Amino acid sequence: MHSVIHNLIDLLTLNRLSDTKFVGKSQDLGFPKVFGGQVVGQALSAAAQTVPDERMPHSLHSYFIRPGDATQTIDYDVEVIRDGGSFSVRRVIASQKDGPILLMTASFQKFEDGLSHQEAMPNVPGPENFKSELSLFQKHAQEIPAKIRSLLTAERPIEYRIVENQNPFRPRPGLPTRHMWIKSVAPLPDNELVHQSMLAYTTDYGFLETALQPHGISIGNPNLNIASLDHSIWFHRPFRLDEWLLYVADSPSASGARGFVRGKIFDRSGQLVASTAQEGLIRMVAR
Repeated sequence: MHSVIHNLIDLLTLNRLSDTKFVGKSQDLGFPKVFGGQVVGQALSAAAQTVPDERMPHSLHSYFIRPGDATQTIDYDVEVIRDGGSFSVRRVIASQKDGPILLMTASFQKFEDGLSHQEAMPNVPGPENFKSELSLFQKHAQEIPAKIRSLLTAERPIEYRIVENQNPFRPRPGLPTRHMWIKSVAPLPDNELVHQSMLAYTTDYGFLETALQPHGISIGNPNLNIASLDHSIWFHRPFRLDEWLLYVADSPSASGARGFVRGKIFDRSGQLVASTAQEGLIRMVAR
């Protein structure tokens, strides 16, 4: 197995201390704050380990309470809210020494047949037509601050190919819409929870940046203070993250120093496999 994939699976696996308590490692991505997708993915992994095996997550809703410290481990405390005939509900609190950093509620369901319809997949060129975001970072490496240059240009477990690609450090104002092809860089185990936890990790990356696009503001702008405030995911249909998925994001509103973004994720056959939503802090500050 590819080392960066092995490391991400290991990151999301957690150390189980009791029936409802877990500890996760933190991933240092070169920033003092823990990546929000990591905490969401780990919290989902913790909750899933407390429900019957035949019940899979269909939705989760998370609030980021305070920034996490990338140098510390994270404690996950799962509360059993209800186990019904078809659904199980869990609440997860992720904490570090300064207190809670994330609150999640997650609902699980055993498989059922039912009515089915979906929105059509947008008609965009396939992933083979675009370069990876990593290759763009490597191309513009001299524009990345030296202290994080090696981290941003290092190998990643997930490959992103952005349809609206441009210089990420000198963006032009554009529409608040983004299409990203996403896929793990190596095959993953035949374990649905692994794919769901890794997608939870993946969906927080580059999502809120969609709200910056109408303003032509780079994620690296020194006057920008940006952070996820909440994150929700709905899992509609089975999928594999080691096959290309199209992540379609749009931002219908930004106001009050907050940006709102929505996402739809399709597999290459056109099936809508998941939906996402997030609000985040977007604050311009004088330096």
